[in-house]
Amino acid sequence: MHTFQPCPIDVFESNPFTMLSKDWAVLTAGDEKKTNSMTISWGGFGVLWNKNVCYVFVRDSRYTKGFMDLCGTFSLTFFQKDFNRSILMYLGSVSGSREDKMKMTHLHVNYKDHIPFIDEGNLIVTCKMLSATRLTPDSFLDAEIEPQNYKNGDFHTMYIGEILTIMAR
Repeated sequence: MHTFQPCPIDVFESNPFTMLSKDWAVLTAGDEKKTNSMTISWGGFGVLWNKNVCYVFVRDSRYTKGFMDLCGTFSLTFFQKDFNRSILMYLGSVSGSREDKMKMTHLHVNYKDHIPFIDEGNLIVTCKMLSATRLTPDSFLDAEIEPQNYKNGDFHTMYIGEILTIMAR
């Protein structure tokens, strides 16, 4: 397993717009017995309720959602620019309910305070959930959101997590 160093949030310098939308992250949830990971590209970072937070969006159909709802914690793993993008695509397209994604990708799960993360990452954010809000059509103010993003009715839950640690390799 790799060694990670704490990265104080006040010296954390990354573009919050490209970290998720362009570079992607792997969201991991679970416990020491069972975890699941998925690629995400929607979310962000900020301050809410006087806490440093990140927010992520997970569709109802995703296997990882059950782990998030059960455990109440999650991590985001970011990789170096030259990391194999096909692995991230695989993690985002195959369900962990049907395959052992860690075995198939040769990735390894590590833990920080019982929160799982992908050991091969170079930046890790661990979070404790503060809020889970299911997005529904009655909450959309823009009429185009539902037909453009939810044709199959597979809505997202927005999870807001308090950032517990940021670690860099």
